[in-house]
Amino acid sequence: MTTHVELRPGAYADSVTLLQVSRTVAQLDGVAAAQVAMATPLNVEVLESMGFVIPEGASVNDLVVAVRLDDPHALDAVLAGVDQALADSTRRPAGSAEVAPHRTTATALRDDREATTVLISVPGPNAVVEAMDAIEAGRDVMIFSDNVPVEHEVALKQAAATRGALVMGPDCGTAIVGGVGLGFANVVTPGPVGIVAASGTGCQQLLALLDHAGVGVTAALGVGGRDLGTEVGGLATREALRRLDADPEIELIVLVSKPPAPAVATAIQEYADRLGTPVELALLGPGQPDLTAAAERVLQRLGHPVPTWTTVDPPESFGRVNGKWLRGLFVGGTLAGEARQLATETLGQVSSDLGGLATGHAVVDFGDDAYTAGRAHPMIDPTLRLDHLARVAADPSTGVILLDVVLGHGAEPDPAELLAPAIEAATVPIVVSLVGTSGDPQGLDRQRSALAAAGAEVHLSNAGATRRALEMLGATR
Repeated sequence: MTTHVELRPGAYADSVTLLQVSRTVAQLDGVAAAQVAMATPLNVEVLESMGFVIPEGASVNDLVVAVRLDDPHALDAVLAGVDQALADSTRRPAGSAEVAPHRTTATALRDDREATTVLISVPGPNAVVEAMDAIEAGRDVMIFSDNVPVEHEVALKQAAATRGALVMGPDCGTAIVGGVGLGFANVVTPGPVGIVAASGTGCQQLLALLDHAGVGVTAALGVGGRDLGTEVGGLATREALRRLDADPEIELIVLVSKPPAPAVATAIQEYADRLGTPVELALLGPGQPDLTAAAERVLQRLGHPVPTWTTVDPPESFGRVNGKWLRGLFVGGTLAGEARQLATETLGQVSSDLGGLATGHAVVDFGDDAYTAGRAHPMIDPTLRLDHLARVAADPSTGVILLDVVLGHGAEPDPAELLAPAIEAATVPIVVSLVGTSGDPQGLDRQRSALAAAGAEVHLSNAGATRRALEMLGATR
């Protein structure tokens, strides 16, 4: 076995591109493992956990090429393959009439005066410049970027408020605007519900449950997870509520949020009470109903029957739960927060970071900013979670593993393809919350069947999956 690591200073590429390059290189003849990534601290940590030794002095501006070879004579060919994969990632098709992309938001808006919404996906500290250009041009903005300083968010939303513009985000992963899904949006039919979401995967859970119940959603406006915090004060939430209230197609608005600041929640409640369209609040936190309960309240208010949130069991029973710790490995921040809250109510202290995986109960959000700097979101790149799944599955103190799998546009095209082998290899019970709709490109039924066939118990409700995991763990105590 031969290992080769090299740094390429200044050879920047975005994380999604490098994910595809890594997968291409890993399939080359003679390659046992491969990672091509920017040398961010997190990526260096992952590479070192894979057994690669990173040269001293590596910086975030360096591209790391790390390969482990079964055949040492294949190195030259593999490095040539790396070069080819990097070149292919930026090459336009031969004879393409494609015009070179604009380098700034301002120049793009000058050429396209009909655009109403601008999607920003650049490194977080740089997003404010592009977003402000769009706001000053009178456009709405969806900021997909994470790691945006909160003071930038406040400045953008204050500027938008003076112009009647809407800032969705930062870290806005899901929206449906004018019938078009943006980010990780699920495929749904239009209907009587409009959603304002200070929570990406919280919005997706509602979309999925309402779709399963046969209720459509006309619009879903994400506002970013910090919007109902003290610093931002609900600036985007007010504008989003105002817009949905003005839409005659919407009969009921649902506001879903990660735990808000109490004073901001009170002010938003007062604002919502003045609207003509009724608003159902789904503000998560201690003592508050979970997302599934919120979906059920929506259905009841619409006079729609509440269905059974189906469960698919694995082909054989899980067997005995031997360990004592709950280990939750999530890609959705709100789903992780909901699971952690439910687990805390039953188990007591539940850690939210990787350190908690050493001992004790833990529910970790791999989509948190701390884990996405220089890496694609785990809904796109599952590498980091898969690595930790193998670790906790091999730990004899692990009792039950709880996972989420989130479908939708922009997400991994076939999450079960990589997750199923890891589930099959585990000797620990695994419970999965599968968030998606029948129209999603990954195929809800296909994903559900593949995960169950691999040995997981699969739930449509994240709260239901969490309670099932707790029930199983409690049976050993």
